[in-house]
Amino acid sequence: MYPTFSDILNDLFGINIPLPIQTFGLFMGIAFIAAAYFWGREFEVAARKANLKLIQLPSDNKSTNKVIDYALNLALWFVLAFKISYIIFHYSEFVASPPDLILSTKGNLIVGIIAIIAFVIYQKKSSANEENNTTQNVEIAPKAFVSNMTMVAAFTGILGAKLFHNLENLDEFAADPMGALLSFSGLTWYGGLILATVSLYYYSKKYKVPFIILVDTSVLPLLIGYALGRMGCQLSGDGDWGIVNLAPKPNMLAFIPDWMWSYQYPHNVINDGIAIPGCLGPHCMQLPQPVYPTPLYESMMSFAAFGFFWMIRKRVVMPGLLFAYYLIFNGAERFLIELIRVNTEYNIMGGVTQAQIISTLLFITGIAYAVRLKSKK
Repeated sequence: MYPTFSDILNDLFGINIPLPIQTFGLFMGIAFIAAAYFWGREFEVAARKANLKLIQLPSDNKSTNKVIDYALNLALWFVLAFKISYIIFHYSEFVASPPDLILSTKGNLIVGIIAIIAFVIYQKKSSANEENNTTQNVEIAPKAFVSNMTMVAAFTGILGAKLFHNLENLDEFAADPMGALLSFSGLTWYGGLILATVSLYYYSKKYKVPFIILVDTSVLPLLIGYALGRMGCQLSGDGDWGIVNLAPKPNMLAFIPDWMWSYQYPHNVINDGIAIPGCLGPHCMQLPQPVYPTPLYESMMSFAAFGFFWMIRKRVVMPGLLFAYYLIFNGAERFLIELIRVNTEYNIMGGVTQAQIISTLLFITGIAYAVRLKSKK
């Protein structure tokens, strides 16, 4: 396993550079970039078909929005200067544990204050140049609109992922509420999907963008983002693995490496399991028994589904039908993978996971929606 990007460089190229880049975080960032790219492509095509040439960005409550933006930017400048200046002179401390340092109160207060002063001066000069601007609405191309939607989806998605994870692990949350909320680990995919969808629904209503365009064009981004995200889970060993697998590899799978059938996740990022003999360093643990590498399976299925949906997306011309097919695929895939995946179970119906409940609902919703669209023609 490769807890950090430095571990990947060291193993593949023999380069030992201490970089504060977590492997899971790196792949999450790549997933968002890839999703935004494909979303932009698909949204531009769909918007052109719907004759959606320009999107109006209203400036109602202009003064209120300006104050909020000013305050948020001021806080951002201070935090970045406060933290980055400290990290530069305490790099070894940052490399040892980036999340702990980022979420701590450590920083350079003087540099933070200088950043605030610089921001105020910059804003005064900028506002002087905008005094004669009386434009009440701003028009942007549909493709540019995707960057705003991606940021909204990313923020609310991570928030929803944390919320649903804590709901699924109430005992851990009760033991350490602040630690559970601020921790960089513990994200639930469906929580992020649900909250991001709700936020985008209201966002599309505000700017009068047909929501049906958003959901159809989001299929490819969701698939590629999920595939890359699960690659990060697999490479870092973040705990999203399967149940113990001691069964011998079937003859029909003799062509695949053994680690694709069962794996002990050595050097996993969460330090779970038993000590690796002779290993020295911060990540020297491996699972006592091999398990199913379920993140790998999900990544492979999502890449395959991405290719399939890429081929059929132009043939499925009925608005909403492509998203209905995605719900069917996603519900079936996640329900099945939960059968061999380690997860918290609710004591109902003999034991089911949160993901199985939600995936079942999505599967049924997808079928019902597809049938309804087909019947309406």
